[in-house]
Amino acid sequence: MTDSILSKAATMEIPINSNGDSRTAEDDGFEQVVQFVKNVSDLQQVMVSGPNLNETSIVSGGYGGAAEGIIPTSSIKGPAIHVNPEYFDRRCGNAPKPGVSPSMHHSNSNPSIMSEEATKGVAVEKFDSMKKWSINTYKCTKQMFSERFGRGSKTVDMELEAQIDVLRETKMKYERILRLARELTNHFYNMVQTQQALGDTFADLSQKSPELQDEFGYNAETQRLLCKNGETLLGAINFFVSSINTLVNKTMEDTLMTIKMYENARLEFDAYRADLEELSVGPRDAAAMVRIEIAQQQYQIHKDKYERLHSDVSIKLKFLEENKVKVMHKQLLLFHNAVSAYFAGNQQQLEQTLRQFNVKLKPPGSDKPSWLEEQ
Repeated sequence: MTDSILSKAATMEIPINSNGDSRTAEDDGFEQVVQFVKNVSDLQQVMVSGPNLNETSIVSGGYGGAAEGIIPTSSIKGPAIHVNPEYFDRRCGNAPKPGVSPSMHHSNSNPSIMSEEATKGVAVEKFDSMKKWSINTYKCTKQMFSERFGRGSKTVDMELEAQIDVLRETKMKYERILRLARELTNHFYNMVQTQQALGDTFADLSQKSPELQDEFGYNAETQRLLCKNGETLLGAINFFVSSINTLVNKTMEDTLMTIKMYENARLEFDAYRADLEELSVGPRDAAAMVRIEIAQQQYQIHKDKYERLHSDVSIKLKFLEENKVKVMHKQLLLFHNAVSAYFAGNQQQLEQTLRQFNVKLKPPGSDKPSWLEEQ
């Protein structure tokens, strides 16, 4: 079919006006070639790699002639056929934009090719990353089960492990202190609110009960004083709770995160160490030597990572212990002095304790949003 269509296209410049038809051979030939272009995606590739028109044959009666037979195209004498891509673009409605050359118009596929190459590159990179992760996970899982069932060796620093266990136990105890201190704060806050409401009720009754005015007045004044001292003690307890929360959930937690990274690095180090030892006792052929060299490199990388995190954990544990002693010394002294002064009824000592530890009380109603924030 392709040879027939191209053969018809070869005669597109022969005039066929014997029947008085105003159409030209160029128009008829164009219709045939356009049909061909619609069936073939790349016109230029067909024009370059397609069959040679001089070596094909055409049917002489293809355009309505009476004679039938095969005529070699080499016997047709006429001007050479020149196919202009712009001509087909205009007739097909795909004319290039003004100022754009045909070569630029037909080379718009380059960005798509570059995009496909970039997508392939990303896919290959993700595949390599997944491959490395899978190998590392397999080795670490194998090492973990070997240690759990007593088949593999484990790198252990007894002194550091003991310090880590002490830290975890200390954190649990401090979390209990924090939880109980928060419960004390909530209960004491409710008690202060009750005292304030009770003092207001006593003051109201002292105005409405002349026969008990003095008694209600005394109790109202006492409740107001207790409420004021209670708010001062609440400020000290809140400061105590805030400091303990920072110590437990930020300082200790940061150290425990470093310890978790250290433990993972230790597991990876032992996994690659066991892999290197297993390869070292195997055969020594060329392929095995390549694998041993790669294993040696991976072992050194994970060894450096393990030693670096081991040093980080040791330093953080040392600074954490110093910081814990300093913070708890201050907070325990504050808590003791504030609670003792409150239950002794010593308002001046209670206020002095807060000034000593730079505890600033919030004025009543400071927690409420301003009228501008409520809008």
